Amino acid sequence: MGYREFSPPAALRELVECAWVVDGPPEPVRVLPDGCMDLIRMDGHVMVAGPDTTASVSQRGGEPFVGLRFHPGVLPRLLGVPASELRDDRVALAELRSGLPRRASLTALAVALTSTEPRPETAPWSLSLLGHVTNRLAAGAAVASVAREIGWSSRTMQRHCTSVYGYGPATLRRILRFRRAVLLLGEGVPRTEVASHVGYADQPHLHREVRDLAGVPLASLRQDSSTANRSTQLPSGSATVA
Repeated sequence: MGYREFSPPAALRELVECAWVVDGPPEPVRVLPDGCMDLIRMDGHVMVAGPDTTASVSQRGGEPFVGLRFHPGVLPRLLGVPASELRDDRVALAELRSGLPRRASLTALAVALTSTEPRPETAPWSLSLLGHVTNRLAAGAAVASVAREIGWSSRTMQRHCTSVYGYGPATLRRILRFRRAVLLLGEGVPRTEVASHVGYADQPHLHREVRDLAGVPLASLRQDSSTANRSTQLPSGSATVA
């Protein structure tokens, strides 16, 4: 009971980090920003969870929430909708794409989304290059350095990242760093080591980032971290019981 993750469907391993479920007694669920977007079946509807810039809390009744978490930057290319238009929002899938099978599983819906040719605006890079950009920013690389590696100006990089990820590369790097920190905290790594390992200036910097992005003090986040998610590509702390 609670929050659990599962391996992604075999047909979607290149696109999806994990499948997940939240069940058990009704209680609010705190969602932490992680750079990803999800397809979620909740309250009888299939929703698209856009990229978050800060934590949000969803009220869950007796019905479970189930979802597919996509690698950063992937779901906008399948939807043909810029991630920036979905930032900090939850939108019904039917409002974004028509003609999808009704009452289909999330896996079937995701497979159906792959049948459409990606738009240049939301898929300016190949999937392999998208993964490279994500991993380099997650490692803390300078935006200008990543832009040079792929042959673009910093301005072009900013424009494309906003469409692909929902925010600019500096914000994405900040969120992915926070994501790594949450995983290490959940593993019981001391705060001073977490701050040093992920690139925070010091422990107070870590405390400020947690409060800004999670909406709770670091001590509260650590209490919830046993239910935080474990992603396959990048560390994450996307869902906890608030």
